[in-house]
Amino acid sequence: MMMLRSFGALLGGLALLLVFSGTAAADETGLKRYVDTNTQQLVARLNAEKGLYTTDPEAFYTSMNDALEDFVDFRRIAARVMGRYARQATPAQRDEFVDRFKRSLFDSYAKALVETDSFTISVKDAVIHEGNGHRASVQLEIVSGSGNRHPVTYSMYRKDNQTWMMENIIVEGINIGLAFRDRFSQEVEQQRGNIQAVIDGWTSEVVDTMDLDEQGAGS
Repeated sequence: MMMLRSFGALLGGLALLLVFSGTAAADETGLKRYVDTNTQQLVARLNAEKGLYTTDPEAFYTSMNDALEDFVDFRRIAARVMGRYARQATPAQRDEFVDRFKRSLFDSYAKALVETDSFTISVKDAVIHEGNGHRASVQLEIVSGSGNRHPVTYSMYRKDNQTWMMENIIVEGINIGLAFRDRFSQEVEQQRGNIQAVIDGWTSEVVDTMDLDEQGAGS
């Protein structure tokens, strides 16, 4: 699961900034093709810059962040992780949590990701939800160097009526966003409602201690 969590955290937004027009069927075909093309491009970039993680971790973080910020709606994801507490937090606290949440993912999973064996990712299908043209699911498959196959689903939404961005990921039935939301809620309870204390303490150590196999099941 470590390699899969790495993809979920760090590469969840591979090529999801998409602009389409026309019929729903055409959108789905274009969506699948575009995600696949950009997935391969970003994986190639990751492989090319693996050495940077050791020599200059900050530069590696900046490079990967630049590659993903237009593909993954980290602000939307972080707000969902905060759940009902997002409305209780101040705008400054929400901004701070976006930064801390994103950095915790990079710090927790980067090492595992850059050291993983060879792998391939293929896009299997893309479906725009019936009755809601602003939501879509993209089915992918990760094949490890040893030949193990792992299903992954990207949940996407159409931003500003034209751009598709990733808002959640499901890895082998584990809803990553839901798992993080449950953990945030647990932390708030432990801190007796002190949201700032939870934000201040949200680091890679929180991510490392999460057992995603026992949390976030479902879609």
